Amino acid sequence: MEFLQYPLALIVMLGGLITFHELGHYFAARASGVRILRFSIGFGRPLWSRVDSRGTEWVVTAIPLGGFVRMLGEQEPGEVPLAVPLKPEDKDYSQLSVGWRLIISAAGPAANFLLTIIIYWTLFLAGTPAIAPMLGDVDPDSALGQAGLTRYSEIVRVDGARTQDWQQVNLALADRLGESGSIVLEARQPGADTERFEIPISDWHQGEKDPNLLASLGFSAASPALVGEVLPGGAGERDGLEAWDLITAVDGEAIESWGQWVGVIQNAPETTLEVALMRRGQPLTLQIVPNARETDEGATIGYLGVAGHFYEEQYGPISAIPAALAETWEKTLFTLGVLKKMVMGAVSVENLSGPIMIAKVAGESASAGWQYFLGLAALLSISLGVLNLLPIPILDGGHILFSLVELFRGKPVPEKVQIMATQVGLVLVGGLMIIALYNDLTRLI
Repeated sequence: MEFLQYPLALIVMLGGLITFHELGHYFAARASGVRILRFSIGFGRPLWSRVDSRGTEWVVTAIPLGGFVRMLGEQEPGEVPLAVPLKPEDKDYSQLSVGWRLIISAAGPAANFLLTIIIYWTLFLAGTPAIAPMLGDVDPDSALGQAGLTRYSEIVRVDGARTQDWQQVNLALADRLGESGSIVLEARQPGADTERFEIPISDWHQGEKDPNLLASLGFSAASPALVGEVLPGGAGERDGLEAWDLITAVDGEAIESWGQWVGVIQNAPETTLEVALMRRGQPLTLQIVPNARETDEGATIGYLGVAGHFYEEQYGPISAIPAALAETWEKTLFTLGVLKKMVMGAVSVENLSGPIMIAKVAGESASAGWQYFLGLAALLSISLGVLNLLPIPILDGGHILFSLVELFRGKPVPEKVQIMATQVGLVLVGGLMIIALYNDLTRLI
C-alpha cells in the first residue's frame, strides 16, 4: 500500500494542476464563442469520455502527464469528429481576433497562478505550525562555525528574508546558487538577542548536481526539546518550567529532540521525573510530575501543558488575501531566478526533476499531512505556470509570442515559420523531459 501512495499522489497532484490549467483555457475559449471539441486530461488511450450538450468531448486518458483543449479549426482532418452538429453561433479558432487568441493562450498559466493564490489563502487561513529552524551540530572549521554560530542557534533571517521553518531557509539559500559574495544570516540562541553573521561564498555550487546546501555551510538541521510556551495552570508552570528552557536529559537519559521529549512525558503520567535543562546558558535541574490525561481512545498519558518552539501564522479570510498574493509573488520570483541561473549555467540541469521524483516527493508530503501536500502543489503550480509562459512553440508562451508578433505586424506569422518553430519547440521540450527522466532514474540507482 505504501508503494501505491506515490503514483496515487502523483495522479492527484499533477492531475489536479493540469485540470485547473486546462480549465483556464476552456473558460476563456468559451467566452470567445469558439466551438470546443475536446477537453483532455493526459495523453494516450482514453479511459473515460463523455460528450456534453455543447458538443465538447471530456476525456481522461491513461497517461495523466499533460492535457489539452482542442478547438474548432485546430484539429487535423478526422482527429476530433463533431459529436454534435455545428450551431450558427459556433466560431472557428482561426476566425478569432488576435486579442482573443492571446487571452485563451494566457488563461492556462493564469489559472495556475490563481490556484496557487487559493492554496496559499487556504493554508494561511487554516494556520500551519512550523518547527523553528534550529542548527544541529556545527563544524567549527566550517564557514558557519568560523563565523561564530553554534548548536541550537535559530536562523531568523537569510539575506533579510524571514525564515520560520526549514523550507524557507532552503529556498532562501537556493536563491543564492551560483553566486559570489556573502550570505547574511541573522540567528539567535534560545532567549538571546539576534546576531548578524556573514558567510562568504564564491560561485556557490555552480553547476553542481543535487547540492546539499546545509551541509556545505557546515551544519545540520535540528529539532531540540526547546520550550516555546508554558501554558498557565499546567504541570509545567507549577513545576517551574519557563519559555526558552532547553531540555537536555530526563532521569539521566539524553534528550535530542522535541519528539523524544514528548514521548517521555506521555509515558510518565503522575511520575516524578528529574529533568536537566539549560536556562539562559546555565544548567538547571527540576523535579517535574506530568499530569494524567485520558485520550479519546481511553489511554492515559502524561501532560505538562507546554508547547515547543513553533511558528504558526493564521489569518482571517480578508487578511489572508494579501498574504497569499505576496507568497505567490515571492515564489514566482524564486522560480524565475532558478530558471535564469539554469539557462546561464549557474545551476546544473541535472537538478531538473521529472515525474518519478515528483511522485516520490508528493507521496512523502501526503504522508506528512495535507498542509505539506498543498504547499508542494502550490510550488508545482507556480512552476507549471512559469514554464508554460516560456516563449517556446507548443507551449502557451509560444502561442502568445506568435500572437504578439501578429499584433505588431498586422498579419500572422508565416505558416512555414510556425511549423519550423513548432518542430524546434518539440525537440526542446522533449529533450528537457528526457533529461528530467534521466535525472530521476540516476537518483534512484
